[in-house]
Amino acid sequence: MPMLLGRICGVGKRVTIQFHSGSMIRATGLVLARFILVACFFSVANSASAQVTAFRQAVAESVARDTELAGFYRDREFQGVWTGSDSAARNRRNALLTALADAGAHGLPQAEYDPDRLMAELRAAQAPAQQGAMEVRLSQVFLQYARDVQTGILTPGREIDQIKREVPLRSRLSTINAFAQSNPAAFLRSLPPSSPEYGRLLVEKLRMEQQLAQGGYGPVVPVGSLAPGASGAAVVALRDRLIAMGHLGRTATQTYDATVQSGVQRFQQAMGLSVDGVAGSSTMEQINMPMERRMQSVIVAMERERWINRPRGARHIWVNLTDFTAAIVDNDRVTFSTRSVIGARDVDRRTPEFSDVMDHMVINPTWYVPRSIVVGEYLPQLQRNPGAVSHLDVTDRAGRVVPRGSVNASAYTARTFPYAMRQGPSPRNALGLVKFMFPNKYNIYLHDTPAKNLFGQSVRAFSHGCIRLNDPFDFAYALLARQEGNPEAFFQSRLKTGSETRVNLNEPVPVHIVYRTAFTHVTGKLQFRSDIYGRDAQIWNALAREGVAIRAVQG
Repeated sequence: MPMLLGRICGVGKRVTIQFHSGSMIRATGLVLARFILVACFFSVANSASAQVTAFRQAVAESVARDTELAGFYRDREFQGVWTGSDSAARNRRNALLTALADAGAHGLPQAEYDPDRLMAELRAAQAPAQQGAMEVRLSQVFLQYARDVQTGILTPGREIDQIKREVPLRSRLSTINAFAQSNPAAFLRSLPPSSPEYGRLLVEKLRMEQQLAQGGYGPVVPVGSLAPGASGAAVVALRDRLIAMGHLGRTATQTYDATVQSGVQRFQQAMGLSVDGVAGSSTMEQINMPMERRMQSVIVAMERERWINRPRGARHIWVNLTDFTAAIVDNDRVTFSTRSVIGARDVDRRTPEFSDVMDHMVINPTWYVPRSIVVGEYLPQLQRNPGAVSHLDVTDRAGRVVPRGSVNASAYTARTFPYAMRQGPSPRNALGLVKFMFPNKYNIYLHDTPAKNLFGQSVRAFSHGCIRLNDPFDFAYALLARQEGNPEAFFQSRLKTGSETRVNLNEPVPVHIVYRTAFTHVTGKLQFRSDIYGRDAQIWNALAREGVAIRAVQG
């Protein structure tokens, strides 16, 4: 606005206004007041416009290398969602800062999401350009938090090759668009997995953090083993530790009596150990496990839950490798469970983790021996003895049986051996009498086995990778019950033919092969299992590198 010379003598009186240009106008005081207001408006408007332009320019520059976020702001003409003074922006900021303050509860790296630091940065952003840059920073923090709490911090296959899981990552653009149109606090609360298991693990983690602040499980038991009938300081330490773990009620006994023995049995059951009530060396090793180690398993289990944060299926099959079980689950309730044998500890025989869909079973199956077993195990035997593994047929590329006498195994290497091998249907077949198929590129499936003796062992890692079932017929009946009036009679009629028969499932069932060293019973009680393949130790180390830490929280 041009600088005015002269002054206003009063509304209604005529005054003279002289500008720097030398021109003059006469006007009443009322007209003059209006003139000044209009001029001031344009002055302020020009200033505000400059501020808006600087803010939007800063936003545009800050998102230039982030394609999805750039699309979001471009559609909004680079207007902010976080940094305005209106109630909507304020609610979004408050909701985000509240969620970030609770990041550690979900086993996320709390230092990565420091709300105090963000608030300080917000207060320091006074100029429009600084506010524009801060606008984008808040969006980036929001999107990273959303990704971490929703689908996990890690990319599992990068950490462990045998985790073949496809993490259900959400579109960043869809996420922030949905957030901008939603109740911010409710949207942020909806991000973590909604599975009952995640909720139970979260509750147990928070409980353990409070207990850790109060001393955890207390002193370790200072002996390698104890048996019923013992007494003294070691038994008192055992008693107190069992009480702290929730496996024994309050008692003042100093003797390894029936009460303590029952507590040991409950502990053994929760650890997947042989339940004999004797605190032998393996049981005592687990009893003396530090609470911090148990908490690591819980945090890893929560991360694993985020990797499968999608509907599992109202009915699904849940194979927990560390628990050596396979279960049919209906609406979060186990309706059938059986013991299983999993891949051996050798690196090339470990069972991978993935999800797929079971669509059929094969009764009286033929075993087509995987190439890796043919050349890795059977070819060396044939080279030493042409009559070895006589229960298997040698076949050519067309699938025709080749007489053993015409096979000179010594003339070939693992790379050049031109034959395949198979075993026809029989009770001695390596797959037993039924296999359950969810076709996958890893050639993994569930099946029967003639080696029933293996199910009596507590650690059952013996297969080449496939999952053997202790009760395969009952498993089949449970699956067929939804499509056959008499599933047992239907199955047995096909079995008695002795011929290979495919039976399709009218309702395909999702299969989840998982690895959980910590999980809950539907009652909420924590269960722990040994890290049979060492995978959870690797995952914890990776989480720790990202800043995840064990917390002790005052109640």
